[in-house]
Amino acid sequence: MSASKSNTSDSFSLLDERIQRWIWQSGWSELKDAQEQAIPAILAGDQDVVIAAATASGKTEAAFLPILTRLLSEQEKVCVIYISPLKALINDQWWRLEGLCETLEIPVTPWHGDISSTQKRKFKKSPVGCLLITPESLEALLMANGHALQGLFSGLRYLVIDELHAFIGTERGKQLQSLMNRIDIALKRFTPRVALSATLGDMDKAAEFLRPNAMTPVKIIKSNDANQELKVLIKGFIDYPLRLADPASLEPKEADFEKSISQGTRAISEHLFKTLRGSNNLVFPNSRGNVEKYAALLRSLCENLSLPNEFWPHHGSLAKEVREETEAALKAKDRPASAICTTTLEMGIDIGSVKSIAQIGCAPSVASLRQRLGRSGRRGEAAILRCYALEAELTPHSPLSDLLREDLVQSIAQVLLSLRSWYEPPKIEGLHLSTLIQQLLSLIAQYGGINAANAWTALCGSGVFANVSKQDFILLLRELAKKEILIQTPTGLLLHGRVGEQIVNHYSFYAAFSSEEEFRLIHGGKTLGSLPLSQPVEKGTHLIFAGKRWQVQSLDVEKKVIVVMPALGGKLPQFDGGSISVDDGVRQEMRQVLSESLPIPFLDTTANQLLQEARATFQRMGLDAQVILVSANTVQLFLWLGDRVMNTLVLMLKLAGFNAENVGLCIDIKTNNPEKLFDVLGDLSASPPPDPMTLVANVINKQLEKWDNLLPDELLARNYSSHTLDVVGGHEAIKILAQQLKNVSL
Repeated sequence: MSASKSNTSDSFSLLDERIQRWIWQSGWSELKDAQEQAIPAILAGDQDVVIAAATASGKTEAAFLPILTRLLSEQEKVCVIYISPLKALINDQWWRLEGLCETLEIPVTPWHGDISSTQKRKFKKSPVGCLLITPESLEALLMANGHALQGLFSGLRYLVIDELHAFIGTERGKQLQSLMNRIDIALKRFTPRVALSATLGDMDKAAEFLRPNAMTPVKIIKSNDANQELKVLIKGFIDYPLRLADPASLEPKEADFEKSISQGTRAISEHLFKTLRGSNNLVFPNSRGNVEKYAALLRSLCENLSLPNEFWPHHGSLAKEVREETEAALKAKDRPASAICTTTLEMGIDIGSVKSIAQIGCAPSVASLRQRLGRSGRRGEAAILRCYALEAELTPHSPLSDLLREDLVQSIAQVLLSLRSWYEPPKIEGLHLSTLIQQLLSLIAQYGGINAANAWTALCGSGVFANVSKQDFILLLRELAKKEILIQTPTGLLLHGRVGEQIVNHYSFYAAFSSEEEFRLIHGGKTLGSLPLSQPVEKGTHLIFAGKRWQVQSLDVEKKVIVVMPALGGKLPQFDGGSISVDDGVRQEMRQVLSESLPIPFLDTTANQLLQEARATFQRMGLDAQVILVSANTVQLFLWLGDRVMNTLVLMLKLAGFNAENVGLCIDIKTNNPEKLFDVLGDLSASPPPDPMTLVANVINKQLEKWDNLLPDELLARNYSSHTLDVVGGHEAIKILAQQLKNVSL
């Protein structure tokens, strides 16, 4: 940074001289916009700060340059806690901070399951500098140190939360809120929180999540840096079915993997191979199973041409060493590499520069698509996004989603919304009572027992679990006592019961979310990763894993270990994964795409042809003018709203005696009496919004989260409805439908 530039930057002048010198030596010409705004706000230390800026826009430095300046200005032992959703991100940030902090003589301590106990003991003995930690490790730290926390964190000056969007609306996010509040309680003072994120759809909701019931306003910083150049292409493919000359000739065990792949999937893999070879890229196929499929196909294409492999898998079920091998390949400058990955590479792990992003199918959300795109186009280059839409061949019996090309249209809508910087607003309404149970048990462990009033104040009265009344809390305590999770002493102290002790002492307790038990895959003494226990395997079974083909040599059910050896045959593993709820804004944009006739400039010829087919169907069905379609034995309701509203409306109709189903683009109602349906819709529109407890009464499986099985029925129903329904939105949709009834001819 030049002297003239430093004179024009008030923020630069606020930094410690040693940090200014590091900036000069690093060759910076100026501070970025987010850094200019954040430095004075964070240095003040009297408020929380949310920094929203694009990937690679200097968010980490925006937080740490002023924080390190503050640490350097104090004589006593002081520290900052940086909380990350990923161990890999902690390792990455440790590498980024170590160079600067070493010159400042500020220790940087990574803390997670892979870090040695020696390093952890060293920090506990002298809690100074930057502690980089996951929520699960922070949970364990609070539980193990109890009343000593005030001494351990007496020098704590800031809490930094990276990738804030990854926490909002999740069990881990609710756990994080509680952990931060418990630290404030232990220290008996306000500790400023600094949150970093690239994609936040509603800044006010993000601020509310960061500190519920905040007594001071949150400083929101949204970077004004100019957007980078973006190049987008959506390619369409028709997924013609397999046409094998003699399917019976293929023995199941030795069936060639490629021969089981549809023509459309094969065409996508061949285009990826042709386009990505020779450069570094990220490919997101949305699921671990698809990662394995495309990684295996692309590796085979390299092998068939006797070329070095350029395509590497990366997902959460792979062993750490296998994932690191992929990351190392991406960072290596002596050869090109592309990663076929899940969300594990969506966030800010440093993998070097990648030329482009490939998205196969719809992204989980607009925010996720934008986050992925931010990995491309660094260092002044254009960001490149290729989306691959795989659509079914139409037949006389094709479902509505195929006729309207749902996946293609949703991909188009996601790109258009991303270009307008629209992202899904955070969902912070969920009760997360499963996490409340976990935090209650953790709080008891932390203090060696706690009375019910203090527990309610710490967890609910604080605003973390704000919608849990004292009566609800008592109801929960009684249920937990009945199940031997808790006991209460004659003096009113809550302690772990017999079952509660077993839960808390299990290694899995620190995670607020559930994870399925899995088999560990081993080859040559090296762990390759893990498969869900529900995946059936036996000796001789063929598998594809880590992008390679294996045959099972042996398995130990008790130890949950599978030993494999390389093989020619193989079949894809089955990974279970929940579907992502679609937001109102995405569905409304999809309707807009279908109702217009304007060309979409970033579609290839096939994708454009598929869109024109969908638009013609949309017009032919009259969906540009009406939301209710009546046919033989079926009524379809086209609301173009998100899944929470659609789920609510389905339950309202089921409660009224109709066979209704949310099929994505519409609600299907099987009835040969539409007049009765319309009468019911009219009655519902004139009535008050329904009671959510009544709506979910007949839902069989309301257990969504780890400890939901411990909830009493009443709280379980409320918890379920808070995550899946939008009663107000559903009632408003009913009113719209009632207005449309006058235009329906039977």
